[in-house]
Amino acid sequence: MRQELDPFRVMRREMENALRAFDQKPSSPDIGAGAPAISVAETNDAFEVTAELPGVDEKDINVSLDDNQLVISGEKKAESTKEEKDWHVEERSYGSFYRSMFLPFEPEEGAVEVHFDKGVLHLTIKKPAKAVKTTKTINVKTGAPPSPSPVSNKAAAPGKAA
Repeated sequence: MRQELDPFRVMRREMENALRAFDQKPSSPDIGAGAPAISVAETNDAFEVTAELPGVDEKDINVSLDDNQLVISGEKKAESTKEEKDWHVEERSYGSFYRSMFLPFEPEEGAVEVHFDKGVLHLTIKKPAKAVKTTKTINVKTGAPPSPSPVSNKAAAPGKAA
């Protein structure tokens, strides 16, 4: 007896297979280091960005701001040339990398701090005073809301004789 397949389960399996294909690293070493993985978090007064840059030398990293666009770029240089050894597997990537993101504000002069530690780039971008969110507390009153005034009721019922 043939078992009926749930069409949603089949579609989900196909989508997972398709997405899995995008998750694979490119096999061509000529593509370059690509875009580094980043994490972005927001606090009340700053944005915190971390970028994974394993194997990259600090002097090969560029961080810049163009108005409200943050750009992280640089180059991961190869440690040795291919001619020196007979390679069996080569999955590491080398070359230029580039990552940019737009901030919801234009940082003020001196508002960006950058540190590089153990292959991770840490950026702290302080928000300008006008971009810092403030929370306002609104008092809750007890009892029913006030009823509408009688004048507004007469205006709401046109066509009735007085």
